[in-house]
Amino acid sequence: MRIATWNVNSLSVRLPQVLEWLAANPVDVLGLQELKLTDDKFPHEALVEAGYQAVAFGQKTYNGVALLSRGELKDVVRANPQFADEQSRIIAATVASPAGDIRVINCYFVNGQEPGSDKFAYKLRWLTGLEAYVKAEMALHPRLVLVGDFNVAPEDRDSYDPDGLRDTIHHTKEERDAFQGLLALGLTDAYRLFEQPEKSYSWWDYRMLGFQKNRGLRIDHILVSEALKGSVSACTIDRAPRKNKQPSDHAPVVVTLG
Repeated sequence: MRIATWNVNSLSVRLPQVLEWLAANPVDVLGLQELKLTDDKFPHEALVEAGYQAVAFGQKTYNGVALLSRGELKDVVRANPQFADEQSRIIAATVASPAGDIRVINCYFVNGQEPGSDKFAYKLRWLTGLEAYVKAEMALHPRLVLVGDFNVAPEDRDSYDPDGLRDTIHHTKEERDAFQGLLALGLTDAYRLFEQPEKSYSWWDYRMLGFQKNRGLRIDHILVSEALKGSVSACTIDRAPRKNKQPSDHAPVVVTLG
C-alpha cells in the first residue's frame, strides 16, 4: 500500500499535474494541501474518472485539504475537535488495507510567517491542539499515518542553510520541539527510516532559482505509528513534478507499506 502527500499550491491550477502524476504513480491514498478552492469547486468528477474518490475541506483563496483514495474513505472528520479554528487545515479518514484499516490524518500546518508575530503565536497554539488531537486519534486507531505540509524542517540536515536560517521560520526551537512532541506520541518519521541522499528536500522557493540550485527545505512529512513502522518498506520524495511548467513549489512524498 502506498500513501502520499503533496502540497499542490492551488488545485484548480495544478489539477492536470495531479491527474498526470496519479496516472504514473497510482498510489492508494493521496493527501493534498493548499487546495485554495471551496468544496463546491472541488473536481470530484475528474478524480472519479481517474479512479479516486475524495473528501475535501476547502476554503476560498487560502488553505484547504483533501484525501483521495482508490478505496472507500470512512469516518471522515474535518477540522480538529481539540482546537477551534476558522481555517481549513485538517481532514482525516479511515482506509482499508490488506493488513487492516489505517487512519490517515492529512494536515496543512500553519506557516507562522516569522517568530514573534501573531501568526507564529497562532502556529504554536495550533501545534499544541494538533498534538492533543493526534494523541486521541492514536488511542482509537493504533494503525495511524499523519501526512502533510508540516512547515517545519525538523533537523539541520532538512535545510539547505541550517546556520544562516537558524531561528528563522520553519527552523525555530519551538517548531522543532513541537515536531518532536508528535514523535514522542509514538510516531516515526518514515523518511528517516532509510538512508537517504544528502540535501534531500521537498520544497524549493520559486525565487532565485531555488529548485535549480537545490536551495530547499524538507518540510513535507509522513509519520507512521509504531503498529505500522515495521511494515514501511520505502519512503521517497518525487522531485519530478517540481520540474513541470508552472509547478507547485512542493514535491510529493510517498511511503510504501508492506
